Amino acid sequence: MITLIKPLIVNITILLSFTFNMNLFLPFRSKAPISLKQKVIYGLVGALGALFCMIYPIQTLGETHFDLRMVAIIILTLYGGWIPGSIILVSTCLIRYFIGGKFLLTGILVCVVAFLCALALRRLFLKANARLAAGSIVVGCYLVLYITILYFRVRFLELHFYLTYFIAFYLTTIALIFVIESLIKINKQFEEMVYMDKLTMVGQLTASIAHEIRNPLATVRGFIQFLSTDTKDEQLKKYSPLILEELDRTNNIITNYLKVAKPEPFQLTVVSLHDVLSDCVQLLRPLASYSNVIIDYENTQPFYINGDKQLLKQALMNVIKNGIESIIDHGKIKIELQADYMKNKVEVKIEDNGRGMTPEQLKHIGLPFYTTKTKGTGLGSMVTNKLIRELNGSTDYKSELNKGTTVTIVFPLRK
Repeated sequence: MITLIKPLIVNITILLSFTFNMNLFLPFRSKAPISLKQKVIYGLVGALGALFCMIYPIQTLGETHFDLRMVAIIILTLYGGWIPGSIILVSTCLIRYFIGGKFLLTGILVCVVAFLCALALRRLFLKANARLAAGSIVVGCYLVLYITILYFRVRFLELHFYLTYFIAFYLTTIALIFVIESLIKINKQFEEMVYMDKLTMVGQLTASIAHEIRNPLATVRGFIQFLSTDTKDEQLKKYSPLILEELDRTNNIITNYLKVAKPEPFQLTVVSLHDVLSDCVQLLRPLASYSNVIIDYENTQPFYINGDKQLLKQALMNVIKNGIESIIDHGKIKIELQADYMKNKVEVKIEDNGRGMTPEQLKHIGLPFYTTKTKGTGLGSMVTNKLIRELNGSTDYKSELNKGTTVTIVFPLRK
């Protein structure tokens, strides 16, 4: 029994240590696009981890070479896709070929089946809200195929071996999924901390200069209005509206700075998300029509949350308005409202088919002073994210260049 458990513990330790170390160099992120370079690195590191598992197989079973390399193949394929999965598959098959033995074809076959099973069920896994449950389905399907292959190609071994090995196989895979999901949450929390530090920095900067700039701006605006009323200077009459417009825009920028620096006073009440979204759509339809954009929103259920109606309306209008402005010629804004009663959350999904963003732009969205607009200040999305956080919500951006952007806002659902 010791000779059986010892290499299993070594294999499990190898896979966990490689997972933690990989997160140090390439932090795991949810829904973030993985570059080709990252996929290749994941594949190579996974292949190295599988190699170490094959170096320490269960040695009491002759030439069968049982180990946990298939766990690495399944995990890499589920999270990384076919590229890292193919790299680790080819690597393990080559290593198994050089090891040789009577069960060579069986060893290669179980690796190929692990890759194909994970690839076939990958979409189900990634879309699942409960990744552990989805992972259990993937592992369960593979173990059925694995046991079938062993039944026809390998002589029957002792029952206690199969129980120990397959239970360890299942628990290791689920443990790795749990660890990766936990690391994704920790990385997101760390990014939130960095983001809040940047908000604090902007707040300190704002508090020191905003009011001092606003006072002279009001004076200048008053004199421009006064002088342009009775003047005979045609140039002043011509350009005074433009000057006033730019002064108002400057004042709006300072107002946005103040919203970042100073917490908005709000009072939590029971709010119907459907009513707020309907108001936002009605208010923005003229702007959408002017920009040749259709706003598609249909919902019959109210989905109540605890929030401030005005702040919520401001945040949602900012997101919808950004979607309208991202559409160059003509397009569509699709708004969906759906609830997850298992997690007690409600989700607002706002999708446009505008210009979209690159992965690099997507990483910086919501940061101070960052914008993709020619006349933007980078404070609109920042203020929106801040308002949603104050209402105990969260915001997630998903975008693809020249295809559009999807903003998902999640709030705790009030029963």
